[in-house]
This record gives sequence, structure tokens and C-alpha cells, in this order.
Amino acid sequence: MIELDHLVKNFGDLIAVNDVSLKIARGEFFALLGPNAAGKTTMIKLLTGLIKPTSGSARICGFDIQTQPLEARRRLAYVPDFPFLYDKLTAWEFFRFTGQLFQLDAARIEKNSRELVARFHLAEFVDRPLEGLSHGTRQRIAIVSALLHDPEVFVIDEPMVGLDPQHARVVKDVLKERSLAGMTVLISTHQLSIAEEMCDRIGIINGGKLIAVGTRDELRQQSGSAGALEEIFLSLTAAADAK
Repeated sequence: MIELDHLVKNFGDLIAVNDVSLKIARGEFFALLGPNAAGKTTMIKLLTGLIKPTSGSARICGFDIQTQPLEARRRLAYVPDFPFLYDKLTAWEFFRFTGQLFQLDAARIEKNSRELVARFHLAEFVDRPLEGLSHGTRQRIAIVSALLHDPEVFVIDEPMVGLDPQHARVVKDVLKERSLAGMTVLISTHQLSIAEEMCDRIGIINGGKLIAVGTRDELRQQSGSAGALEEIFLSLTAAADAK
């Protein structure tokens, strides 16, 4: 469902993403980990078509994000760490606007919105202008709007930013349920506990290179560490830095 093929992105002399190849299967829950400035956000922007690669390609459900952008984006949802919302709209208006972008009919927008609003505990906020809502509430609204069209691939950067434990649990549960039902999920996060709890496989990027990919047990074997994910992560990134 997600395919990266020798993806490279240069910003002048800086190689932000360095020859990354990766396949993430249908229904897989995948976490992308890395230190600050490792290339995580650049890789996600390449995958979602927000920037063009220097070379290589990214495909969503078999569609190249650069040459077949509409087909790829019909199947894709993306929530950045600080999502852009139209502040003068209410949540209901924003949901209708988003659903119409994906050419959903009014009945489906209404049905999906009401189900997701209830699940994400947003009923008391949906008639208020978005500009007056807290960051955590806006984050939940962004996630709901991204799920409205039942995407096949869901990409989210730092999913728990601004969320309290109760609503973080809701986000985890919904994404895991969708993944088990066939939606491919890619999360980028600094919270190793999320990756350890939720993900089928984990990729670690450092210095623009994908230095390790695998299940937690496979990463333990690669690192030579039998400890928690934090220890594995620190061991693998330290070894990459030493090369």
C-alpha cells in the first residue's frame, strides 16, 4: 500500500532523505522513529506529495504520488503534527468541506461525521468556530476529518500532540481498529511507547538513511540488545552515528 523506491531529497548540500526504499503492506501499523532532524518529516512530505523528490518515487496503493496525484490522494489521509484548519468554520462546516473535497455525498458525510464525532467525544464542540478550540480538540477534529472518506492509507505525524490520556487512548483504539480492518497506518513519533504498544513493524531513520526496519524482536536482534525499545533505538542510532 505504501512503496518508497530509492527516495532521495536534497536541500542544497544537505541530503535530508538518502536512498530510502520501503514497503508497508495493507493493514500494517508502521512506526517511523528517529532523532530530531533525522529526515522523518521530509520523508512524510515526500510520501504525501507535499514536496518533490530529487530522485526516486513514492506510491500509494500503486499510484505514484507525483505522476498520479489525484488517484493517490483519494486513497490517502495525512494529519501533520500541527494541522491547518479553517479557523472561521465550525467543525461541522469543516467536515462537510472535507467530505466534499473527496466527492462524498451529503448522506455519507453526515453518517461518517456523526459516528466519528461520537467516538472522539466532540459533540459539545462541533458548532463552535475552530479558532476558539484547544490544540487537543483541534487535533481530534483534524483526525476525524482525515478519516471521513475511509482512507486506505493513513499517515500521521506525532499523533498524540496536545491530547490528554483519555483522548490519546481513543485515537490509539480507532487507528488500531482501522488497521485491523485493512487500513495501512504510518505514524511518525518521538514517543517510543506508542511504537512499542501499537505497531507491527518499526523503521528507524537517522541522518536521512533508513538504518533498521523490523518487528521489535527483529530490531533487538539487529541491535544486539534484549532491552526495551528505548535501549534498542539508542543502540542502533549510536552505531549509525559511529560509522
